Amino acid sequence: MRLQRARERRGLSQERTAHLAGIASYTYQKFEKGESRPGSPLNPRLSTLVALCQVLDLRLEDLVPERTPGVRLDG
Repeated sequence: MRLQRARERRGLSQERTAHLAGIASYTYQKFEKGESRPGSPLNPRLSTLVALCQVLDLRLEDLVPERTPGVRLDG
């Protein structure tokens, strides 16, 4: 939902946002839904996240969740 709100705040369509970020519209639509495949978490490349931040005037921290389900960082 963060992507959608940011995109709408900028007055951009999904297609325009995807074009400006250099990704396919279908891919961007999946990003807004938060899934790459049904039941599979989204895992975009850092370069894609940076491009979306530039297009949508966001900070990288705005797109990265505080906790990722199923990922342990304590070794």
